[in-house]
Amino acid sequence: MADKQISLPAKLINGGIAGLIGVTCVFPIDLAKTRLQNQQNGQRMYTSMSDCLIKTIRSEGYFGMYRGAAVNLTLVTPEKAIKLAANDFFRHQLSKDGQKLTLLKEMLAGCGAGTCQVIVTTPMEMLKIQLQDAGRIGEGGRREGRGAAAVAVNPCDVVKTRLQSLQRGVNEDTYSGFLDCARKILRHEGPSAFLKGAYCRALVIAPLFGIAQVVYFLGIAESLLGLLQDPQA
Repeated sequence: MADKQISLPAKLINGGIAGLIGVTCVFPIDLAKTRLQNQQNGQRMYTSMSDCLIKTIRSEGYFGMYRGAAVNLTLVTPEKAIKLAANDFFRHQLSKDGQKLTLLKEMLAGCGAGTCQVIVTTPMEMLKIQLQDAGRIGEGGRREGRGAAAVAVNPCDVVKTRLQSLQRGVNEDTYSGFLDCARKILRHEGPSAFLKGAYCRALVIAPLFGIAQVVYFLGIAESLLGLLQDPQA
C-alpha cells in the first residue's frame, strides 16, 4: 500500500473526506485551544480544556463549540488541493530524470507547498479565530464590562493566535508584530504562557493524522472513482 501510486483526484477526495471527518471530530478541542491561548493574565475565564468546553456549552449551547467550523469545512478541500498540487509541482521541479528525491529535496518541496497553502488560507484562518474567540470576548464583556511535535511548536502557535485575533478583552495587550507579541507574552505572563493550549493542540493533531491515514488506507476515493467510471460494477 505504501508503494501504491494515487492519482491527484483521488488524493483530493481522500484529503477532503479526511478533513471533513477530522474537523467534525476535533473542532471543539481546537476552539478550546484558541480561547485558552488568547486569554491573558487578569482576564482568565478558563482553567483547562474541559472547563472551557463546559462553560462554552452553558453560555452558548452545544453548537457554540463549533463556532467557526463552517470556515474550516469550506476550506478543507481547497487547502488540500493547493497543498497537493504545489507539492507535486515542486517535486517535479526538483527531480532529475524521475530519480527519487533526496530527503533535503523532499523537505524543500514540502516547504514550498506549505508556503503556498499558508498564503491562500491565512485570511480564512483569521476569520475562524475571530469566530472561535467571539464567545470568550462576549462572556468577558458581560462579566467585567469582557503530540510531541505539536507541543514543540506551540509557542509559535500562541503568538500566531494572538496576532490573528482582532478583538481584545478589557485591558488585554495589543501587538505590533511577532517579536513584540513574544516579548509582551514573556514579560507579562511568563514562559509558561507559550504552552497555553499545548495539550489541546496535541489532541487535535494526532487524531487528524490518524483519520487521514485510515481514509487513505481504505482507499475510499479510489472506490468512488471506480464506481463512477464503471457504473455497472
